[in-house]
Amino acid sequence: MTATPDVAAALEDLRGRAVNYDEHGAPPAVTDGWHQDHRAVDLGREEPGEPVPDGVAERAHALVEGYEFTTPHLLRAIYRRGSDLVGRDLLLEGRFLRMRFLLGVRITESHDDLRAGPNGPERVVGWSYQTLQGHLEQGRLTYEIVKEIDTGRVTFRIDAYSRQAPIANPVLRLGFSVFGRANQLRFYRSATRRLRALATRPVPYRTVARDGLVHAPSRAPRGRAEAWTLVFPHPGR
Repeated sequence: MTATPDVAAALEDLRGRAVNYDEHGAPPAVTDGWHQDHRAVDLGREEPGEPVPDGVAERAHALVEGYEFTTPHLLRAIYRRGSDLVGRDLLLEGRFLRMRFLLGVRITESHDDLRAGPNGPERVVGWSYQTLQGHLEQGRLTYEIVKEIDTGRVTFRIDAYSRQAPIANPVLRLGFSVFGRANQLRFYRSATRRLRALATRPVPYRTVARDGLVHAPSRAPRGRAEAWTLVFPHPGR
């Protein structure tokens, strides 16, 4: 544990880490032992047709791509400025009480598709990340902004599958088994609420540190008790 983690070094270390589970043993092929979550929230409406410039869908997409929609007292992210979306490593900082956990994920897919939906064609823009070696969980999470072409309705969708990863530390293993799932569901609820609020406002800027790292979400307060928190560095491979 440390109070001043070297986040630049921890982010750089993610380059050599692989996804921490076998995709052939995960949903949709195998569902036993996995949590499968689906969340959706209406963000508003635009004129029918493709997303309009600076409309709800376009603003929401920018917020999701920049990881601006997360609630900072639950989850923050650090990534390298200018990195391509697919292949981008994210160092996530999960927060619980006065503890912080550094967790690595990698964006492995992005898409911009026109699909058939229940109310006609939908423009679907989004991306997925997968957990890396050393993460407390195993799984994949997809964020999507969906606009119904015929109605103008815009929706934010979260689709995920996950399970607890093997955790060597017995205290962490017990704590995660007790609190991990509840905190995960809390994150889904807070993320959908936050994006719904932010999508109606101008997109905030991204804070870029001198070392070229982006810290998201922007303008997240450090907090009075920040220096007192316990930080659990990203475990070894």
